[in-house]
Amino acid sequence: MSGPAVLLLVATLTTLVALASGGGAAAQLLADPGPVVRWGLPLAKMLVNISAAGTIGAVVLTLFALSPTEREYNAALDFAAGSAAVFTVASALTGFFTFLQVTAIPLSFDDRFSATAGQFFSDIAIGQAWLVTTLIAAFVTVLCFAVRSQTGLFFVAILAVGALVPMALQGHAAGAEGHDVAITALGLHLAFAAVWLGGLLTIIVLRKQLAGGRIDVVLARYSSLALVSFTVVAASGYVGAELRLGTWDRLLTPYGVLVLVKVLALTALGGFGVLQRRFLIARMLRSTPTQTKGPAPRAGVWFWWLVVAELAFMGIASGAAAALAKTATPVEQITATEVPTSTPAQILTGEVLPPPLTFSRYFTEWNFDLAWVLFCAFAIFFYLAGVRRLRLRGDKWPLFRTVLWVIGMLILFYITNGGANLYAKYLFSSHMLMHMALTMLVPVFLVPGAPVTLAARAIRKRQDDSRGPREWILLAVHSRYAGFLANPLVAAVLFAGSLWVFYYSALFSWATTDHIGHEWMIVHFLITGYLFVQSLIGIDPVPYRLPYAGRLLLLLGTMAFHAFFGVTMMTGTGLLLADWYGAMGRDWGLSGIEDQQMGGGIAWSVGEIPTIALAIAVAIQWSRSDAKETRRKDRNADRTGDAELIRYNAALARLASHDRVE
Repeated sequence: MSGPAVLLLVATLTTLVALASGGGAAAQLLADPGPVVRWGLPLAKMLVNISAAGTIGAVVLTLFALSPTEREYNAALDFAAGSAAVFTVASALTGFFTFLQVTAIPLSFDDRFSATAGQFFSDIAIGQAWLVTTLIAAFVTVLCFAVRSQTGLFFVAILAVGALVPMALQGHAAGAEGHDVAITALGLHLAFAAVWLGGLLTIIVLRKQLAGGRIDVVLARYSSLALVSFTVVAASGYVGAELRLGTWDRLLTPYGVLVLVKVLALTALGGFGVLQRRFLIARMLRSTPTQTKGPAPRAGVWFWWLVVAELAFMGIASGAAAALAKTATPVEQITATEVPTSTPAQILTGEVLPPPLTFSRYFTEWNFDLAWVLFCAFAIFFYLAGVRRLRLRGDKWPLFRTVLWVIGMLILFYITNGGANLYAKYLFSSHMLMHMALTMLVPVFLVPGAPVTLAARAIRKRQDDSRGPREWILLAVHSRYAGFLANPLVAAVLFAGSLWVFYYSALFSWATTDHIGHEWMIVHFLITGYLFVQSLIGIDPVPYRLPYAGRLLLLLGTMAFHAFFGVTMMTGTGLLLADWYGAMGRDWGLSGIEDQQMGGGIAWSVGEIPTIALAIAVAIQWSRSDAKETRRKDRNADRTGDAELIRYNAALARLASHDRVE
């Protein structure tokens, strides 16, 4: 357990030094909560971050790198359970310190103190956040002891990552400029830093269980997770720092200095990762023909020293992060309601109203969403890597599939980051354009790319009963739930029915006014569109496909339903979300109701081109299927000497003979 001890020691010392030098623990002029709270709160948050990392990293490593038939599996889950228990206690302590800091009420045991505490954790947003985090951490603790199946642990991992959501929502003032960007950046930063740090901690804890040759396999798998995590942590860290610093000259402020310390620590960690991947992992595991497979002694010693050094730098980064949370930022987080000159659009969205919309501004204005920037980049990278692996071993992969996949991802990148995403907050028509592109345009390019087929062919199959990306993808595709959703009729109902359910329920308001809802909306529309297109022209395996004639009928019927929705929107006279789209205070563009009617026109008309393209694709597949069947029959006739035709003619002759006898 020397590794975790080194991490805690370095993180604690870094936090204390950073608080002292940055002024994060300085006494407040008014309502000072006292030194115990001022110093204890950052240390408690630091412990929350490390224990959350231990929980998430251990579960994720178990899911993607460890075998349930080996000793390492249960030991890793025991470590995850212990980390989750610490996570629970640390979250509760952080929530209590936060209560003392916000209310500045002296600690006592009377009714007034308990009533105030109850109100804080039940009615105040920050109190609710820490209460939810504590409860989720406690639930995860129990589940890590009780759940040992790989599939069940997948949902435990989702729940554990969900414990970070309340923490991410606290990271930037709601209504302040850049709120949505900050939430995304902090959420990604917390989640992938947890996988990175927690995975390394787990490997150190499992050192004895991984002896005898298992260490090489686990390290190689962890190294891939760490590389992805490092990329996301670096990108999200840059975005978060840019929001809070604004300009380069502010790097010399106390907050900026702490940012530099964290950047240097992360840079060093990246260097350690390069050393591990390119040199030490391969060398430490070299074995001779007369030697049992295992780490070469000298290289192994160097490796574990490197791991301890890496943990030390992770401790520096963790301590700096904890101190940054208590250090004043150079850019003040002022909400729009606190500024007398704020416009209605600023009060509603927290952002300045964009310039008047023109056609060119759809391509020159941007509103970057880091989550989708990274998703599209990774999707293109891993797809191309899979194609390259196939070609290196001599297998072929159609070029048109690769081209269509890349085009689809580039369109998705634009839709989630370009002008449509920017103006969707202020114009219903832009929102509908974004919706139609996600459901009707992007899947038309992605589905023919056949990503599941590529993954099944390109990703190496595991041989030790663990589940890698290939196993998880195929398990998901062949599950009953996926089979149900992939049914053509179910996919069509989801595709067309979700239009009415979404726009005529509270979901529309949630997706428009809340960033988490907006992200859910993108995922939902993308998946429903993908499932529908997959049922029509998909190449990847599904449990059931309609005959080609049935596919054309399903397409025409679904799109007729879709067009009816568009016409309803075009002729409607009641403004949806009038307190949002009708209250922006725009002095340009159409009125709220006219813009909504225009959005209905987009829903009716924009879907026509993809519909025609899908109909043509189904017809082509139908024609090729008939041609393949004809060629198959011809080959069978050549191989059997027309035996099938001879049997058929003989049967006809017997029937004719029977008729003559009668």
